Order: sequence, then C-alpha cells, then structure tokens
Amino acid sequence: METVRDRLWIFTCVAGSDNDSLEKGGYPAGSRMTPAEGAFYLDVPNLQMIRWQNMPAHPYDQWAEAFLPLKQVAWSIVGSGGRIDGDEIDWVVDLAERYPNVTGVYLDDFVRKDGEGALSPEDLKQIRPRLEVAGRHLDMWVVVYIRQLDLPIGPLVEQCDIVNLWTWNSDELVNLEQNLERIEKLNPGGRVSLGCYLWDYHNARPVSVPQMEHQCSVGLKWLQEGRIESISFLANTVMDIGTESPAWTRNWIQEVKNIEL
Repeated sequence: METVRDRLWIFTCVAGSDNDSLEKGGYPAGSRMTPAEGAFYLDVPNLQMIRWQNMPAHPYDQWAEAFLPLKQVAWSIVGSGGRIDGDEIDWVVDLAERYPNVTGVYLDDFVRKDGEGALSPEDLKQIRPRLEVAGRHLDMWVVVYIRQLDLPIGPLVEQCDIVNLWTWNSDELVNLEQNLERIEKLNPGGRVSLGCYLWDYHNARPVSVPQMEHQCSVGLKWLQEGRIESISFLANTVMDIGTESPAWTRNWIQEVKNIEL
C-alpha cells in the first residue's frame, strides 16, 4: 500500500534561479541548494525538473544520474516562463528510454493571459502518442494558477494527465477549498496535484508557517479523500535561506510520511 511519502514531489530549478525574488524580499545572499539536495532535505522521493533560462543545458544525463535514487522524475518540455527551446520532448523521451524513473513531462507557466497555451490543444494531442515510452506512459503535467481558472483552459487541460494547481499569492490560500472545487468542475474526474509554495513570489516574502500548515493539512485531507493524488512543494531555490517554513515542512513530512493511503 502506498503512503503519503509516495505522493510527495518537489518542484525544482537550477540552484540560484530565484535569487532576484529573494533579494527583493530581503535575502540578498540568495540560495545555493540544488534540485537533488532539495529532495534530500525534504525527504521526498519524486522530483519535477524545470528548465530556467536554458538551464540545465541538454544533454541531461549527468542530472539524470544524480536523480537515480528518486522514485519518479518529471522533466519540463515547456520551461519557466512558458519557454520552449527546440524539441524538448525528444530530449525527455530519449532520457525516459534510458532512465526508468522518468515518468512524466511538465508544462510550466503554460497558460497565457488570454487562456491560450504555449502549445495548442492540437499540439498537445499530437504529443501524447510520443509519451508511450519503453512500455510505459509518461504523464503530462500542466501548471494552472488559480487566477487562470476563469479562462477558457478546458481544451488544454483535457489533453493533460495531471493539473498542478498553484496559489501564486499566499493571501489567497484561504480559498483553497473553493479553488479545488473550481478545477474539479472544470475537469471532472481529472487528476490534481496540489502545489504548495514555500515562497510568495507575488509579495516577495516567505510563506508563513501558519499558511504552510494550512496548505499541508488541507492537502493531507484531500490525499486521504482521494480528491488529489499528490502534493508538490516549491522549491529547492528558496529552502536554504533561513526562513521558517522549510524546516516546518520537513518536520511535517516526517510526521505524516508513513500514513497509508
């Protein structure tokens, strides 16, 4: 039987990629934690690797070697800022053929302000057959921010396997229940991963411990109820700067990780 720990992910980018936001928030020294270090710190077995400003550069093999102890890895084919550099799907499929723990592709910052995607629904439909690799299906993850739930994103979401739902502004975490209901209505029966920020990029400040506790307690309840299938924590790039929420989250994971689902 699976446990809570089996359903926990960390969203990662190359070390230091969020230092501009950290500086705005009063942490000028920045972060140096790598993706693998972030997974090790939180003690989570699954990792999302998102390209940022063309990093990591292709080929990815040395990164994949560092990720071998992990249970599952999803690699971006649409990177930070909705950026696409070449045929990234080919790069990830090649990796998946050689690394069995590569189980998904990830579409970051995918939805534009008008509800259009970085790729069209037809583009996504054509990609799906390419996700059958070495006898297994690679899940297609897509980022949806709560501010996008009123946009016409249904045709995009329908082509994806998992919606990773994120609350950009921590002041809006009080509305988590209503926003989960909105994505359930938009995509009935769809698979959802709850995204939990440890840094509030909208306000350039740490997510507080009470806010973190709220996200995690609600996420655990939804995992147990089957309303979501996983929780994703963001990110390695903000967890080593001396704020309180990373240590609190790490301790919470130790408390709940062996609960059976």
